[in-house]
Amino acid sequence: MTLLERMVLEKSHSKGPGQAVDIISQHPSEANPDSRVPDDLSRNVFGLLGIPVDAIDFRSLLQSIEFAADQSSPFLISTPNVNFLVKSQGNPDFREAMLASSLCLADGMPLIWIAKLLGIPIHERIAGSDLFGRLKSASKTARPLKVFLLGGAEGLAATVGAKLNAEGGGLQCVGVLNPGFGTVEEMSTPAIIGTINASNADLIAVFFGAEKAQAWMLHNHRNLRAPLRAQFGATINFEAGTVRRAPPLIRSTGFEWLWRIKEEPYLWRRYWSDGKALLKMLLGSAVPLMISQRRKRPVDELSIEIQQTQESITINLVGDAVASHIEKAIQHFHVALLSGKQMIIDLSKTEYLDARFIGLLLMVRKRLNGRGESLHFAGASPRMRRLFRLNRFEYLLF
Repeated sequence: MTLLERMVLEKSHSKGPGQAVDIISQHPSEANPDSRVPDDLSRNVFGLLGIPVDAIDFRSLLQSIEFAADQSSPFLISTPNVNFLVKSQGNPDFREAMLASSLCLADGMPLIWIAKLLGIPIHERIAGSDLFGRLKSASKTARPLKVFLLGGAEGLAATVGAKLNAEGGGLQCVGVLNPGFGTVEEMSTPAIIGTINASNADLIAVFFGAEKAQAWMLHNHRNLRAPLRAQFGATINFEAGTVRRAPPLIRSTGFEWLWRIKEEPYLWRRYWSDGKALLKMLLGSAVPLMISQRRKRPVDELSIEIQQTQESITINLVGDAVASHIEKAIQHFHVALLSGKQMIIDLSKTEYLDARFIGLLLMVRKRLNGRGESLHFAGASPRMRRLFRLNRFEYLLF
């Protein structure tokens, strides 16, 4: 515990129940967590139409992966694209798998375009296939990541594993397995999990469909020993050479989906369905949100106060909860989480909430969920409820 946190807790306990405490006013730098330690509250994550998306570049991503592998820390990577975004609207369990992830990477140019429309600084597409390629082509002087290939059509994982080991690059295949097409539970038997763990892999590369892959990784989160877990979808087909991936120029323009339909015609139904759903979200949420942002007055200050009782700790957000105040808010939330009490966010005096602050609230919620607790909200005005609805995070208020 930092000096500031001890001071704050002592100060808060000296107040009577329910009294407000204004914290982080004298030594804000002392509350900053060690930058070498991955910390969800310090992630540069944004709320984008109901899901979290990290603003991160490839260099920082690879450093995070290397650190997690060296520390043997569980590190779940999700790669949301339009299909993820659409499925998350009607599948809370699928959405929760992204909310529980260590990183959520923008895999799909439409997500980048939506982020730009909403003023969210996510500029670089990081597709799962590109990540696999970067890991594969990593320097041969560094320790290769040991990878276990799970799923894919019969024989593909073995083909890709043999290619990886022949190339001698940044990925060394230490096991392959095709568990078939059963339920998540049927693909999570002790024999299957034991086989994966016995490989001593650093990375489990999962090649199921999006919903099943996310559900499988979350279901087995505590039983898997490999620190890195990620769903790579169609990457197995590209790596095996059974499907050609779109040239870089087509990928950069956002029309890779047209190439995918050319290569795999049956995909047109999925893209047609996702496209219609995305258009509805754009017209019903993204465009009204953009208009609301442009009409907003200049940013006000944010005052943060904490009230405590024996059972709960309430954080009052007074003013504009926006990116420019995020560091101050992170420090307050770190301290509040130390109390171990039920946490309530009071929005009765909150004037505005942006995507970056929503991202922070998602990370606070993740921390609480990790210890079996919930994040509660109180006092949301009709205007604030509308903001949550337009951002597609109204589920947080229930």
